[in-house]
Amino acid sequence: MVRLSIEGRPIEAPANCSILQAFVHAGETLVEGVGCMGQGVCGSCRVIVRRHGEQEVRTALACETLVEDGMQVAFLDYFTEPERHVYRMDAIGDSWDALRTISEIFPEASHCRHCSGCDRACPKGLDVQRGVNLAVEGNLSQSSHVFDECVMCNLCTLACPEHIRPNHLGLFVRRMIGSYSQRPANLMRRLQQIESGEMKIDFDAPGARAPR
Repeated sequence: MVRLSIEGRPIEAPANCSILQAFVHAGETLVEGVGCMGQGVCGSCRVIVRRHGEQEVRTALACETLVEDGMQVAFLDYFTEPERHVYRMDAIGDSWDALRTISEIFPEASHCRHCSGCDRACPKGLDVQRGVNLAVEGNLSQSSHVFDECVMCNLCTLACPEHIRPNHLGLFVRRMIGSYSQRPANLMRRLQQIESGEMKIDFDAPGARAPR
């Protein structure tokens, strides 16, 4: 068993637990939607962590960070920007208009200060700043690869002094790639199977239900 502090409350949990599992193990109640617990979306278990003997506070995801003795943890709320980027994929022209489209919908993206705050905030270790710059340059394919493992936790947006929303820009770029190219054959077949009822979701499969 290890001893740590979550939300200012001392708890004990098995050493092989994630922060999220330790929180539930201690009898605490989740009040935010956590995707892997069947309650919401991935990326909603963002936390700040200070490890024993370290002064620096780091961002992390509670679902994939193992607990340690003396660790201090606090969950982060999801703050939303006052203005949202609104667009319709079916209203976007062909790829010749990609640069203009990005500059119109995400005009702040070209104002990147190269401070690397988004890189340091990303709990997945993505090269966020590079992904933003590639999108502004029109290198959509390379930019989309940077954001492939983005879980939309929004921490890069909170860290950006220019109010760029890198995770949303990355999602937009990936959507543009999808709209400009042929859909994967295996994905099309799987969607057809779901719609026709040929494939049914097994709610009793391992991991399909939240642990008790």
